[in-house]
Amino acid sequence: MLLEIFLILGAIIIYFLVSKKKEETLPFKEGWWGKGQKPDTEEDTTIRPFKVEATEEELSDLFRRLDQARFTDPLEDSCFHYGINSAYLRKVVSYWKNQFNWKKQVEVLNKYPHFKTKIQGIDIHFVHVKPPRLPEGQSAKPLLMVHGWPGSFYEFYKIIPLLTDPASHGLSSEHVFEVICPSIPGYGFSEAPHKKGFDSVSAASVFYELMLRLGFHEFYAQGGDWGWLICTNLAQIAPNHLKGLHLNLASVTKMGFTHLLSILLGRYLPGLFGFHEEDVRRMFPFLKKGLYRILAESGYAHIQATRPDTAGCGLNDSPVGLAAYILEKFSVWTDPEFLNLEDGGLERKFNLDDLLTNIMIYWVSGCIISSMRFYKENMQKGIGTQKHEKLTVQVPTGIASFPNEVMHTPQAWAQKKYTNIVSFHFMPRGGHFAALEEPELLAEDILQFVGKVEKEQLWTKKIK
Repeated sequence: MLLEIFLILGAIIIYFLVSKKKEETLPFKEGWWGKGQKPDTEEDTTIRPFKVEATEEELSDLFRRLDQARFTDPLEDSCFHYGINSAYLRKVVSYWKNQFNWKKQVEVLNKYPHFKTKIQGIDIHFVHVKPPRLPEGQSAKPLLMVHGWPGSFYEFYKIIPLLTDPASHGLSSEHVFEVICPSIPGYGFSEAPHKKGFDSVSAASVFYELMLRLGFHEFYAQGGDWGWLICTNLAQIAPNHLKGLHLNLASVTKMGFTHLLSILLGRYLPGLFGFHEEDVRRMFPFLKKGLYRILAESGYAHIQATRPDTAGCGLNDSPVGLAAYILEKFSVWTDPEFLNLEDGGLERKFNLDDLLTNIMIYWVSGCIISSMRFYKENMQKGIGTQKHEKLTVQVPTGIASFPNEVMHTPQAWAQKKYTNIVSFHFMPRGGHFAALEEPELLAEDILQFVGKVEKEQLWTKKIK
């Protein structure tokens, strides 16, 4: 009897200590990424209007390089299994030279307001779109949307109107958003860092500072690809300011014994590991759908995480090489079955104007090398070794799990990292570039997630 009393008291004490443990946050990363030494004067915090421009000099140089492109014939029946098929690439280049209108696409880019502001020594570019109208008595909810590689802020152009004006697109107007889409430093029209060490925590700190500068002390964040990690880090840095985190990719970098066991036995005992039927369908056989696919699709990441400048030199000098490198990802990351098609299935889910506009953002800004460096900055210390990888995320989290994502993460795995998942949905179709490929599906999932957070008051206000 005495032993039982001690056990009960011990359990109560342990529960009390664990429940009262202060939530650990990730430190804000204050840096100076500009050229040379940080000046003694205060940084200019002005927010300046910006417009994308197309110059004749730029276009003449582009067409000259496209005309001088050299192609190698593809192997017979190789489709996209060896990378982009050069027979199809010739068609893309022909369209690029003869039909694609960059000046017209620049007008499309400028239909939303662009701005730049200096943060931690570098110019940060962002698109800021306010609702065209608001229901009476309603205010817009700030939503930070962060892209990844090899994407850009342009990925969000189809989803922005669905979020800022949902009623006009057949969606619920219960929640209307004010959308902020920044370019990651070193991507698009954001200045590249001039010093080593700019990683996802640095980017999260810069974007947190951006949101505060815009006057947003309570906001939502959404991301996939690198946007997943940057927004995750933001949730760890500023949990009292982030009302909710929505992701269309939720990778787990810290794997334990339970993860390994679930890989070995989850196909046969799914309930034991919290797997759903759809998890089993997407994950197994794990060698084929997990390990082999990651190995097949991660070669680029190893190059970019080790010698980005070497590979990037050729891409920065050749628009055709740049297009080949980027288009292949938009093919196989959208649907792995597209490997079996000569055109990579690229025009089944996208159109060439959208694909070439994204490529042109990389080309005219000359950012491919600096965008690739982001892999080295994030991976050179090893996977699973950094502080943010060891911390959980306690901000209310919503996850839209698309079936053709490169690697499926079941909720049972995700909830070890994201301890407050309030919405996890298996999406019926779509892949890695969800906002561009399936904007309606993604918008609906964001809207229902925010609806849950707001209705159930899942975010507790802590700002004093």
